[in-house]
Amino acid sequence: MNAEHLAKAKSLGFSDRQIAHLTGQTEDEVRALRRQLGLVPSYRLVDTCAAEFAAYTPYYYSTYDRGDDEVKGNPAKKVMILGGGPNRIGQGIEFDYCCVHAAFALKEDGFETIMVNSNPETVSTDYDTSDKLFFEPLTLEDVLHIYEREKCWGAIAQFGGQTPLNLALGLQKNGVNIIGTSPQSIEIAEDRKLFAAMLHKLNIPQPPNGLATNEAEALVAAKALGYPVLVRPSFVLGGRAMQIVYSDAELQHYMRVAVEASPERPVLVDKFLEDATEVDVDCIADVGRFDGRACHSVRAGDTNAKSGTHGVTRPTDDEGHIVIGGMLEHIEFAGVHSGDAAMVLPPHTLSPAVIQTIRDYTHAMARELNVVGLMNVQYAVKGETVYVLEVNPRASRTVPFVSKAIGFPLAKLAAKVMAGKTLKELGFTKEVWPHYWTVKESVFPFNRFHGQDILLSPEMRSTGEVMGLDADLGIAYAKSQMAANSPLPTSGKVFISVSDAHKSEVAAVARQFADLGFELIATGGTAAILEKAGLKTQRVFKLSEGRPNAVDLLKNKEIQLVINTPTGQTPRADEVRIRTTAVYTGTPIMTTLSGAKAAALGISALKKSGYGVKTVQEYH
Repeated sequence: MNAEHLAKAKSLGFSDRQIAHLTGQTEDEVRALRRQLGLVPSYRLVDTCAAEFAAYTPYYYSTYDRGDDEVKGNPAKKVMILGGGPNRIGQGIEFDYCCVHAAFALKEDGFETIMVNSNPETVSTDYDTSDKLFFEPLTLEDVLHIYEREKCWGAIAQFGGQTPLNLALGLQKNGVNIIGTSPQSIEIAEDRKLFAAMLHKLNIPQPPNGLATNEAEALVAAKALGYPVLVRPSFVLGGRAMQIVYSDAELQHYMRVAVEASPERPVLVDKFLEDATEVDVDCIADVGRFDGRACHSVRAGDTNAKSGTHGVTRPTDDEGHIVIGGMLEHIEFAGVHSGDAAMVLPPHTLSPAVIQTIRDYTHAMARELNVVGLMNVQYAVKGETVYVLEVNPRASRTVPFVSKAIGFPLAKLAAKVMAGKTLKELGFTKEVWPHYWTVKESVFPFNRFHGQDILLSPEMRSTGEVMGLDADLGIAYAKSQMAANSPLPTSGKVFISVSDAHKSEVAAVARQFADLGFELIATGGTAAILEKAGLKTQRVFKLSEGRPNAVDLLKNKEIQLVINTPTGQTPRADEVRIRTTAVYTGTPIMTTLSGAKAAALGISALKKSGYGVKTVQEYH
């Protein structure tokens, strides 16, 4: 590798990392050689006005071809905002929202904002969102070039999801001022061993778990924990390759087909808490800029008389603030990805003691991690015990929803905190608890993928989300279903088919629909249970038994609602046909009993009082 070869390779688009791989060097060595030779990219401008007018909002791309650098200078203090990169399921539009709000907030405070993103479908790449837009890949090499060329004061890696977060440590090592929560704190939350040590120190429980670098270790871990277990790769995006497994055979298949395990990239094996309620919490903090006292450990039930909390001493103004923006209780069972789950804010079934425990755990972890900006925590509640599933010291998918629900722009506030302001200065120091209900429902592309089962899992599949608001929880849920193009029926027939695991509960749910005036339809096994409970039920054939069956009735529009819970991790083919037919015929379908109960609540409220419409501002 010499100067001529290196220059040619760069002009052909080879990255430092690719060149390092091909020449047996490290990326740092290639970068050092390139800098020694003065080989850096220049930036060209894309004229958004085609030379007809002066372009006040141009954007830039890098090139190694010879020519003048067209970036305009500006003496203002500059902050770089790292976007989410290419659009794909798992890297949601919610992160784009956060990046855009960060740009707006920092402009208000007099900073020049520099956006780095390579996705033409986002608002962050609109020409007038930031002062300068660099349409570049989210890699260590490209981000460093822009940071150095622009002489930035700081960079925000917290708002673009997992992609920029993975770059934070490397950027810091190369002299980038990562503003907000430190990359070291992010590493504690991401690294399983460091995270477990932190929870142990704070006396906060997490589900039993283990690590595996190969198939044999995974089997040993699963045996020790007991099935079912949740398996996933480390540093996962959008729940990719995350799965709940129920047997050795399923685990072996997962380790052989779904992931490549290694000592550097172990597979995480967690005990899966069946029938637990999952809760998402978004909070904002500025404690990382204060020294503050070390946090007490948290012992459930060990009430500190002075503070009224579980052993957590509340901070004074001199130590900064931690403010919970919102607690969202999932409607589906724990294990459905937070990007896919329907959620209710504020929580609707949790006891005051559980809510206080969640609040205390969140405060303790934010203080221990010295959070500056946003933090998301995912909890599982089993009975009255609260377990921490994971902590992300960054913006989350629920930040836009929570911001609109409570009437405070969390991403904007977080950006200003990261740039130096305190929550006290910004006037946001107290938790907002809405006096109305907000329901988040996800929107899925299943009608575009024929034959694809619609069951939700730990792997994210939604492509959007909607919000329903009302003073009545049932109406709020019904509004969310309308917005998701699956409005709840107020009369007609309900087809019910549930797994053996849910047969003890199905009669109570079916009775709710019968009391609402619906006719019940079921196949043999479920029908027998409903009839035994005194419920009049129309029997239909299973798909394998003959006709008419559920698919025929769906196609003939004779069924207005489907309740169908899966029989296991590998669903039967006839179940999949029923669920996909429901999607194609536009028939609302519930694949969990908790979803069916929410539907009954919504239908009851609609029948009783109908619904009204108000603006979000009127709710605030």
